[in-house]
Amino acid sequence: MLLLEDNTPAIIAAAAQGGGKPEVPVPEHIQAVDSIKSTIVDSVKNMNVSDLKDVITGENTLIKDGLRELTKLTVEFVPKLLIAILILWVGMKLCKMLKKFIIRALDKKGAEPSLKTFLGSLVDVLMKAMVIIMAMDVIGIKATSFIALLGAMGLAIGMAMQGTLQNFAGGVIILLMKPFKVDDYIECGQYKGYIKEIRIFHTFMRPFNGRTIIIPNSELATKSLINHTKEPLIRLDVVASVAYGSDLAKVKEVLWEVIKAEPLVQWEPKVPVIAVSELNSSSVDLSIWLWVNVEDYWEVWKHIREDIYIAFNNAGVEIPFPQVTVHQGKSGDPIHMEHRTVVDRPASVEGEKIGTGN
Repeated sequence: MLLLEDNTPAIIAAAAQGGGKPEVPVPEHIQAVDSIKSTIVDSVKNMNVSDLKDVITGENTLIKDGLRELTKLTVEFVPKLLIAILILWVGMKLCKMLKKFIIRALDKKGAEPSLKTFLGSLVDVLMKAMVIIMAMDVIGIKATSFIALLGAMGLAIGMAMQGTLQNFAGGVIILLMKPFKVDDYIECGQYKGYIKEIRIFHTFMRPFNGRTIIIPNSELATKSLINHTKEPLIRLDVVASVAYGSDLAKVKEVLWEVIKAEPLVQWEPKVPVIAVSELNSSSVDLSIWLWVNVEDYWEVWKHIREDIYIAFNNAGVEIPFPQVTVHQGKSGDPIHMEHRTVVDRPASVEGEKIGTGN
C-alpha cells in the first residue's frame, strides 16, 4: 500500500500525463537547511589555513579588541581617575583650611570685615581652580590650552580695567596697612575731612561742610597724606600778635594764664611752649604750642583764640592791625619843562637819510 502525503495529487497528475518519474517538491525547511550546509561548505573550502587558525585561537576578533581596550581602561585609566578624585577631595579640604587661616590672620591684624570676606573668597576660588587643573592633568586632559586661554582673558580684562584694578589694589593696601581708618581726620592734596567708609575701590570722606567726597583708593594709596588723628596726642598751633613796643614778659604772662585756665590742655608728656616766631611789618607774632587729646582738638581750637583776645583786652595789651602812615610833604615851586624849538630838536635817522645829505 502506497502512503501518500499532501503531494499525492501532484504525483497522480504527473503519472496521468504519461511522464516518467514524477518530481516531488522539497519542503521549505529542508531547503533552508541545505542552504546553510552549502554556505558552510563553501566557506571552509575558500578559507585559508591562517584564517582558520585566527578563528580557532580568537586572534583579531572584535571581542578580543574590546577586551583589550577594557583591560587597558581598567589598568591605566581607573587608577588615574581614583588619584584625581583623591586630589580633588584633599585639595578642597586644604582650600577650606587655607581660607579659614587667612580670615584668622586678618582678624588678628584687625582688618575690615569687607576685606576679610573678599580676600577669603578670592583665595578660595584661585586655590580650587588650581586643584581642578591638577586633577585634569592627572587624568590626562591637557590643561595647557585652558591655562593659556585663561591667561589671555586675564590680560584682556586687566587692560580694559586698568584703573579699576589700581583702585582695587589701593583698597587692599589701605585695608591691610591701615594708614588711616574710619573716623580718622586726614588731609590728602585738596581733600581733607573725616573718613566715613573704606570700600574696595573707593573711600568716602566727610568734610566739615556736610558733603561727601568719594576718592579713588589708588590716589590715597600712592600719594602723600596727613593723618591728623593717628596719634593719641596732637599739637594745636596758635599765633598771637601784639604791637611793637609791647612788654613781651607781660604778654607771655597773660598767655600762660590763658593756657592754665584751659582744662583740656595736656602738660604730660610735653608741656606747652610760647615763643616769638615772627617779626612782621606791623606786629610781633608769638607762637603757642598746645598738646591736646585728639578728641579735644577742635573743642580747644574753637575758643582758645577768643580767650586770648579777652585776656589781652583786660590786660591792656595792644593788638596790632595793619596801618599806613601818610606824611605831608612841603610844597615847592612847580617844575617847568624846557621849551624847545624845531631847530633844537635832534635830527632823526630818517632825516639823515633823506635830508640835506649830511
